[in-house]
Amino acid sequence: MTQAPTPTADTVRRLVRTLLKESADSTSGPDVRPVAEGGEHSTWWVGTRHVLRLAPDRDAAARQRRELRLRDLVRPHVPVTVPVSVAHGEWAPGLTYTLDTKVPGGTGEEHDVSAVGEADLSGLLTGLRQVPVRQAETLGVPRVAPRSLEALRRMAVRAAERLGAADEFDSALILQLTPAAAAQLAAQPGTAVLVHHNLRGEHLVVSADGRVRGILDWTGVVVGDPAEDIAGLVLAVGSGAAVRAATLAGYGARPCLRGLWLARCDTVVRLMNRLDGHDTGSLPLLRTQLRRAWEAILLERATEFRDEETETGEEL
Repeated sequence: MTQAPTPTADTVRRLVRTLLKESADSTSGPDVRPVAEGGEHSTWWVGTRHVLRLAPDRDAAARQRRELRLRDLVRPHVPVTVPVSVAHGEWAPGLTYTLDTKVPGGTGEEHDVSAVGEADLSGLLTGLRQVPVRQAETLGVPRVAPRSLEALRRMAVRAAERLGAADEFDSALILQLTPAAAAQLAAQPGTAVLVHHNLRGEHLVVSADGRVRGILDWTGVVVGDPAEDIAGLVLAVGSGAAVRAATLAGYGARPCLRGLWLARCDTVVRLMNRLDGHDTGSLPLLRTQLRRAWEAILLERATEFRDEETETGEEL
């Protein structure tokens, strides 16, 4: 298989000079610089108004092509900005690019989300439930089965014991999730919705006043378990804010607590993997996410599950 070329500043500059040749930019082209945040795309700032994303392989190119159509489908349903592509095509044979308008603001790691920002997140979750699943699937959005919380719990118990020995975590906390509780928090039939599936802090565009102005990177969207997006928000903005946003969006105790425990177990497992050298994630960020996920919330103490509780959606 042919090795994909490595994009350089000169590669990007030549491409954007062509794309923006009819703009008011100077003949030398706008300033270009790589975006520091990680991701599967090679991402570059282009001047002050645009972001260029280059798919590094053919699988990523296929997801990027789907993303362009999917963003148009999602945009009318959500109250936050979904990026708009002003140009797209191929930057190398079979490898796509999209030049997007920059959404003003910082990331969820730079700014705290305010109470009004929680309402923005609630509107996002509400809107994703309203996107017609059948239409999304016709665009190629895959349907993904829900994860087993019990299997994840067992992994987290082992990881928590090792983190406790390393003085990184109170391993007794994981015992709050018993096998019986994990069974009660299994995903319920008929709850599949469109799921962003990557609501990390770096993909939340947050203004200085705490409003959520936009959501980035729609390449990983699936039809599946809405608790995964609740879990993502737990890691991005904390347990309390995430659960309040999900509750305001109409989700009951079961999906909220399922999302909470997915996030908690994930943080324990990922931190242990990082300490073992099997993960390249930022150690300070993983520790911050662990702290966010393990914030105590009242819902944990005030919930009795009813077998008949379900959420509106498609079958998982």
